[in-house]
Amino acid sequence: MNARPEPDVAVEAACVRLNAKAADVAAIAPAIEQHSLARQPHEVVVAIEAAGVNPSDVKAATGLMPYAVFPRTPGRDFSGRVVDGPRELRGKAVFGTSGDLGIRRDGTHASHVVVEAEAVVEKPDSISMDEAAGIGVPFVTAIEGFRRTGTPKPGEHVLIMGVNGKVGQAAAQLATWYGAKVIGVVRKDEPYEGHANAPIEIINSATTDLAHGVRELTDGHGADIVFNTVGDPYFDDAHRSLAKAGRQILIAAVHKIVQFNILEFYRGRHTYVGVDTLAFSSVESAEILRSVLPGFAGGFLRPFQITASSIYPLRDAKAAYTAVIGSSRDRIVLRPGD
Repeated sequence: MNARPEPDVAVEAACVRLNAKAADVAAIAPAIEQHSLARQPHEVVVAIEAAGVNPSDVKAATGLMPYAVFPRTPGRDFSGRVVDGPRELRGKAVFGTSGDLGIRRDGTHASHVVVEAEAVVEKPDSISMDEAAGIGVPFVTAIEGFRRTGTPKPGEHVLIMGVNGKVGQAAAQLATWYGAKVIGVVRKDEPYEGHANAPIEIINSATTDLAHGVRELTDGHGADIVFNTVGDPYFDDAHRSLAKAGRQILIAAVHKIVQFNILEFYRGRHTYVGVDTLAFSSVESAEILRSVLPGFAGGFLRPFQITASSIYPLRDAKAAYTAVIGSSRDRIVLRPGD
């Protein structure tokens, strides 16, 4: 898989293919097809060693993203080695992600992928290929959320709804790296499961009035930033938990419409920020990931653990998609070489 072809020679790639929109998850019927890939002068060919599976990959297959094209190869996240491209990149271990890969053009659930040369990020030696494949979407979402609201400052309070989800864990890592105090919200009696650079307070929203609990933990101040990874089920709690001039980040929704108290919004001088990583190109996504490479190099940020049971070969893509949409806590990856 890692043999280096001569430049500009087409590569035969094994690709997961979705040939039509599925009515539901059970009806998703991925096939494995052989496709010939060739790059343009500004592109590289990456031999994929691992590819992350995200909920958006599966949702696009069932028509929840109307701009998803068919037929196509799904997959947004990847890691691997450059086997064709500019001489200085050939043989490099790289990773990356995208908002259009796997949605509007062929993606990463394949043995090879063609992307722009500027879309690959050199992989730190301390991170495995499997781990690198799991970084993309969750970390880009968390990074962009904090870029849009302003980087959390030392001593600020960051409230993370759904802290044990992958975006929640990435946000907790980033916020504690920046020196903020993090409060994580869960819906059952459980501790925080991810890496952090400082202790994280936990509130079980099933047993505690969330806004009241946040005020108690912040001496009445409230949360300077709420990272709401769940959406409308927590919208009102998030609103009531915000400090004056607080900011809420929204990345998901169960129902599209919520009640909105405009008076409290403007009197609280609140800011609401929406983040949709599907809007980012491969190159834009790479720029975001490069911005936090020092965090990974310094051990302040860590990739998600990839367990053996969460690794699937391409031929078992449907099982991987089913695991992801079934709310698996594991980071699921496809490994083309298996």
